[in-house]
Amino acid sequence: MTWHDGKSAASLRIPGVRPVISAALAVTLILGAAFLVVTRVHPSATDSLGHPHGPATDDQTKSQVIESAKQIVIVAGLRTTTAGYLLMSCTDQESPPYQGAIHLTFEPPTDAPTDAYFREIAAALVAHGWTEGLPPTQHAFGRTVSKDAVTAIVYRHSDNPSLGVMRVYGECRNMNDHRGDTSAWTDITGEFTGPVRTR
Repeated sequence: MTWHDGKSAASLRIPGVRPVISAALAVTLILGAAFLVVTRVHPSATDSLGHPHGPATDDQTKSQVIESAKQIVIVAGLRTTTAGYLLMSCTDQESPPYQGAIHLTFEPPTDAPTDAYFREIAAALVAHGWTEGLPPTQHAFGRTVSKDAVTAIVYRHSDNPSLGVMRVYGECRNMNDHRGDTSAWTDITGEFTGPVRTR
């Protein structure tokens, strides 16, 4: 037994040291167990990306964002100029799961102030069951709304102020392997021109 070991043993005999050490160990064990329980009950966003509930087909993935975008176009009275669809990876490695994404441009009224116009769009959507979220940080006066696990962002086009932009993102539930696909936008403007009706 070294001098250091003897000093440690003596310090354990000081009144109150053992209860403090026991309490510290107990708290550590309780916090560790609580962390495991919370992690199991409330999985992280990464876990839900890797194991989505009820995987979606390619058609379901596309339909989810198109139908939501159509609802926004109707409720907000958007005059669509172009629209594109892309199946994009929810990871940074182009692997599953995938989500549907729409990039749509529209003509805002020429006489409407930007801030008031996009505020009115958000208010109209909220009145139809959408929930407004935090505004997009990189787009002044833009608005973010969500409904049924679909998120939409509307804002003034930064390079062409005569246009508005709507981006729509669906759920990360498509587990089909699209790593070999060409990542190109598909023109879906026809879905939004003429009389637009949701199914």
